[in-house]
Amino acid sequence: MAYTSRPAHSAPSPAPPLTGFSLGILLLRLMIGLIMMGHGTQKLFGWFGGFGLDGTAKGFAGSGYPAPKAMAVIAGLSETLGGAGLFLGLLTPLAAAAVLGTMVNALGVTWDGFFLPKGMEFTLLVAVTAAALALTGPGRYSADAHLPVLRQHRLSYGLAAIVLALVTGAVFLLIRD
Repeated sequence: MAYTSRPAHSAPSPAPPLTGFSLGILLLRLMIGLIMMGHGTQKLFGWFGGFGLDGTAKGFAGSGYPAPKAMAVIAGLSETLGGAGLFLGLLTPLAAAAVLGTMVNALGVTWDGFFLPKGMEFTLLVAVTAAALALTGPGRYSADAHLPVLRQHRLSYGLAAIVLALVTGAVFLLIRD
């Protein structure tokens, strides 16, 4: 009986993310995070020329949402906290879901052509960026890179986040009058 020796194999260790990739994702996260935090604080506090909760609630009422003040708070917190999460790379799939869900509603309410000033290309860009970040993960330069559970980004987390955002966004669109 002949035996062949086979090299002992351990599970392959994942290759470290490329530096250029991680830097590109970092820039994308920082920019979209800042933009979303700014939009959220406009809704919540009226900062940066925003309408604050009362003005945002009037907009939600005009779009047919029930409990418009609660909807303004939900949208403001989703944008602010989702933006902060993307900025920091913290709980990135969940942060991306918060931003994407809000953008699904914005697209459903403001659909009036593609190009600004009335168009939706900016909203669509934010939505697709959030979905892309959910799929790619936050990169090496992120808070998630230091968390044991999220250190190794999994595609399933990103896909689950996108499904969560689309379903939640659709539910909020469907409860409108």
